[in-house]
Amino acid sequence: MKPLVLLVLVLAITPLLGGCVAAIGNSGQRSHATLGQQLIDLQKAKEANAISEAEYQTQRSKLLGK
Repeated sequence: MKPLVLLVLVLAITPLLGGCVAAIGNSGQRSHATLGQQLIDLQKAKEANAISEAEYQTQRSKLLGK
């Protein structure tokens, strides 16, 4: 490949890869949900039958510090 064509390709692709690297680098960051949001998510999991009533009560008690 001619050096000029290669340079153009690299310059065209670099911004696209920059976004991917930034997204990959941010994957280790976690958002800290509020207690209220955690309780809502837990309720939704129970309503969707993803967890049992017993699991719901156990996790709810842990969240509320009981």
